[in-house]
Amino acid sequence: MAPLSFPLSSLLKLKDCAQKANIFCNVLQGLHHRPGKSYAASVCSSSSDGQDMTDRLWSVYNETKKQTEDLLPVISTNSVNPNTIFANNEMSLRDIEIYGFDYDYTLAFYSRHLHTLIFDIARDILITNLRYPEGLRNYEYIPDFAVRGLHYDVQKALLMKIDAFHYIQLGTVYRGLHPVPDEEVIAMYEGSHVPLEIMSDFYGKSSHGHTMKQFMDIFSLPEMTLLSCVNDFFMRHNIDYEPVHLYKDVKEAIRDVHVKGIMYRAVEADIEKFICYGEQSHAVLKKLSEHGKKMFLITNSPFDFVDRGMHYIVGKDWMDLFDVVIVQADKPGFFNDRRKPFRRVTDKGALLWDRIHKLEKGKIYKQGNLYEFLRLTGWRGSKVLYFGDHIYSDLADLTLKHGWRTGAIIPELRKEIKIMNTEEYMHMMAWLQALTGLIEQMQVHRDPASQAVVNEWIREREAMRSQTKDIFNGQFGSLFRTYHNPTYFSRRLSRFADIYMASISCLLNYDFQHTFFPRRTPLQHESPFWPEHSPAGISVSSQLHRTNSD
Repeated sequence: MAPLSFPLSSLLKLKDCAQKANIFCNVLQGLHHRPGKSYAASVCSSSSDGQDMTDRLWSVYNETKKQTEDLLPVISTNSVNPNTIFANNEMSLRDIEIYGFDYDYTLAFYSRHLHTLIFDIARDILITNLRYPEGLRNYEYIPDFAVRGLHYDVQKALLMKIDAFHYIQLGTVYRGLHPVPDEEVIAMYEGSHVPLEIMSDFYGKSSHGHTMKQFMDIFSLPEMTLLSCVNDFFMRHNIDYEPVHLYKDVKEAIRDVHVKGIMYRAVEADIEKFICYGEQSHAVLKKLSEHGKKMFLITNSPFDFVDRGMHYIVGKDWMDLFDVVIVQADKPGFFNDRRKPFRRVTDKGALLWDRIHKLEKGKIYKQGNLYEFLRLTGWRGSKVLYFGDHIYSDLADLTLKHGWRTGAIIPELRKEIKIMNTEEYMHMMAWLQALTGLIEQMQVHRDPASQAVVNEWIREREAMRSQTKDIFNGQFGSLFRTYHNPTYFSRRLSRFADIYMASISCLLNYDFQHTFFPRRTPLQHESPFWPEHSPAGISVSSQLHRTNSD
């Protein structure tokens, strides 16, 4: 069922829930936005006695907690559908005539067996080809160790999560497989801020003086884990090593797994073990074809690998669905380098030497560049929507330089939304927000008794923030947030993707007239709700001030 095709009764129920939720949100926002002195003073103005002040602060605390708990049943009804397409920028499907796709983790979704395969092969390359210690064979891939979007300090051999403002999330810095104490992190970086000049470059790479590498694609999970495991081995055995050499060696080993075709051959030999969700991708392509949409494929993978996978996902006639197929495109260079011409490839893999004057359906092309692609197809601007999983290599240049619409495929969304829909998480976040509002308001009382109470609240808040991190991933937390702030990954996602979703199958829930609207989330200086959305007759301040008259 399409997400917006609710029956009238459901809409009325949703309206009732929304009104009740607005009451709760107004409570939270009121705590944050009410001028500090006026409200805080009204709570405690009648007494200067320390014990009386403490009692009044705890009375407000208990009243706020009770209000939060009373509205938890309403909050719990506001779950998020993981099959939703989320919008960063308004976009209508009625404007889209051409759909483009990456292959890996866009049309083809892989099981965790693939990450184990990549880790094992790269680890063995280090041992066999680069004479790394044999003891590394005792390390196996750890599926839930790392998350996408982390930064790696090449010179310090530290893996960490950084927020949208370039601040390290303390508690998420790892050397090897073990966390680095916050005090040590602050000493190394003279605080927790990472200056722009040492951050990763535009594509997340550590080059031209940048000492940070950002791991943005799903294939990078085995690489991060292998880096951490080798670092762990060297530290456990007190082996002196150069972190830069280690990073480059692991990078080259992972590259060999792909470039030398080792991974491709292994997947082709046991395709059912490694590829999943095939029927959903097929359904999307079939729906687009039936509605007369043009489609193209641009992937960095070789044709034999793509052909084998698409045979499994779609069938032997899969190329009939696509107007253009480009393999080994060398993205992101494909979007910037004008020098590489297209080259025809036969279905047997032979390269042809003739000049390409047009891109024909049913034929396979290798390399090339986007400027030539635009010239030969005329597919320009916002009538084109391209889907990919790598925010930099797939989407950034298309958004910034060419005006295509972009869709990010974020498989991790399903797991994170499932967690966010749990009562435990909803309850925790509701109280965390309310408690933060209390701290913000009551911090103005500087007497020792009041400060002791507020400091106790702050300790409770810090403990809850750690819990909200660990509930997603024990080491690094959510892909999308560092406590309250968006992650650096989230910032790039919101900038370079018009829409994002857990899988391409989410398109099946929408017709081709659908318009995606981003939420108008209030800026910090704006009122939390517009007048037409505010519940009538609710006085938040009167509820919060009741303790003064009791």
